[in-house]
This record gives sequence, C-alpha cells and structure tokens, in this order.
Amino acid sequence: MPPRTLSIRLSSSRHSLRPRPVHPTAARNFSTTWLRASERERKFPEQDASIRTAASLPPSAAPAYPAPASHGGHVPRLHGKVALVTGAASGLGRAIALAYASHGAKLVVCADLHADPQLGVEEGEDAALPTHKLIEKEFGQGKAVFAKCNVGTPGEVKGAVDLAVSEGGGRLDIIVNNAGLGTKNRFIRVHEKEDDEFDRVMKVNVRGVYLGCKYACAQFLKQGPDATGRKGWIVNVASMLGYVGITGGAAAYCASKGAVLNMTRQIAVDYASDKIHCNALCPGFTKTSMTRGNFTDPEVNASMINTTPWGEWGNVADVAKGAVFLASDDAAWVTGVGLPVDGGYLAQY
Repeated sequence: MPPRTLSIRLSSSRHSLRPRPVHPTAARNFSTTWLRASERERKFPEQDASIRTAASLPPSAAPAYPAPASHGGHVPRLHGKVALVTGAASGLGRAIALAYASHGAKLVVCADLHADPQLGVEEGEDAALPTHKLIEKEFGQGKAVFAKCNVGTPGEVKGAVDLAVSEGGGRLDIIVNNAGLGTKNRFIRVHEKEDDEFDRVMKVNVRGVYLGCKYACAQFLKQGPDATGRKGWIVNVASMLGYVGITGGAAAYCASKGAVLNMTRQIAVDYASDKIHCNALCPGFTKTSMTRGNFTDPEVNASMINTTPWGEWGNVADVAKGAVFLASDDAAWVTGVGLPVDGGYLAQY
C-alpha cells in the first residue's frame, strides 16, 4: 500500500471568541459551588459484594477486555444499566458487550445476524463461545441475551430494542450501533467499483445506525429518566475514516462513516433537551475479524503501522474503553462528539 497522500485542512471558526466580564459575586458563587462538589466526591453507595467484575477474577482467568477502573469500592460505572450492542458476535462489538458487563451492566443484549463469532484475533478456550454465553459464564446467568438482528431491517431493529426492554425490566439505557461492513476490493477507485457495493455498505453502516437511533430514541422518550436525570445514551461506531480519506479507494466506507458522524451531531442536537446523549466512537486501525486481511498481509500491515504515530495496531479492548466512557456518567456533559481512539492518526491532519 503506498504512503497516504491525502491531507485535510481544519479551518478555524468564523466566530471570534471574546472574553466577557464576570461579576465578582458570580465568580464567588461558582467557586463555592465547585468546592462543595469537591467535598462531596460523588458519594456513591458501596459496591455490592455480589457484583462480579473482571478485576475480581484470578490473573489466569482474566479476560482480554477492559476491567473496571478502581472506584475505591464504589458501584461500577454502568451498574444496573440495560444495554443493546449491535454487531456483538465478533470484534469490537464483542469487546464492548464484554466491557459493559464487566462495568456492572444489568443486562447486555447482543444483537447480530448470528450468535457465533467470526474469529479474528481472539484466543483461548472461549474464543468460539457466543458473546452472550461468555458474559453469562463470567458474570452469571441472566446478564446477557442474544437477539438475531439485521440492522438494515426496521422490524428486526425494533424487535431487538423491545427485547432489551422486556428482558431488562422495562427500560433501555444504552444502545451501541456498532454493526458495520468494510469494502470489498478495497484497493480500487470509485470508477471501477460496482454500484451495489455502495448500496450494501450504506444499508448497514448508515441505515443500520439510523434505525438503531430511531427506535432507541422512541423508547428513551417513553421511559422516565434514570437517577441522574438522563433518559438514554447512544454510542455510534464511526471511524477515523469518517474524518479523512485514505489511499486505496474506500469511497463507500469513508462516505458511510462521515454520514454516521454528522448524523450523530444532528441527533445530539435534536435530543439534548430530552437529556439523551448521542456520541460517536472513531477507531483507528484495529485488529478484528473484519481487518484480518490487512494485518495478515505484510505490505499492508507495515503501511498501516508506519502511518500510525503510536506505531502499532489498536486492540478492541482499548477501543471498548472509549465506549464505556461515552455511555457513563463520566460523559455527563458530552454529546454530539466523535471520539478518536486511533493511536494519534488524526493528530497528523
């Protein structure tokens, strides 16, 4: 793969930023409020001993997905949440589903065309175990369920949302629209591609995200807010290639991920007043079953490593940590953003 030649210019805002004077009383009130918040230190109730996390597993049994950060015995970040993850059988979707379970989710609905994973880089005796079965093995019965779902079909997406609500006690807290397709014959340009490839990629990567947002938002609006006053969290999986192009001819894929980013922004604006978060995760070159053809090809592998400042491929466990953040109270004032997890790739533009 030749070195990339495409660059992008980021223009500054046309609106200038001007400091505004702050009344001394307002400044004092803000300072007092900040100190009080600091004193409170988010006093969560102690973690229930029955909650099993990856951190509690013996080192030999520790799974290859992100363990919860230490909260000094406090409740895990997603404690009691009901989450739906599309494309959960393999790769990044599998890692996100496992990460949500490890961070205390009450139920993870693993939606995909098939329950069995497509093996990419997974290893160990559980590599071939369906995601929902692996979650139940590690965290207990009833912690996950499989939903057969073609994300391009409205009825199946709605059915997955309805299953999450019925199995999760009447609500859905989080949806991760992760299911996606790459591009066949990646190294040919648009004039050489078949038209049906564009349609196929758009149906899954864009229409699938649209339908997931549609039916999740409908449910979020029906249900009451959670304890923090929020009604729901949407995490759309885009890509760093939603921001930039890449040498090699990925027009349909790049177009689809750019569409996901702008859809994310619009939905965030539309539903902010309803306290519904909508953000996007933008992975860089990450080892999954879908990218296996790239990292097993010596020339392509070397090119991708050399164009990433961090100098290595990403792994799904690290990317999944971003999905945990975007679905947690740590992102309480974050909506409408695309979060790159890309080893510094986009920092070059």
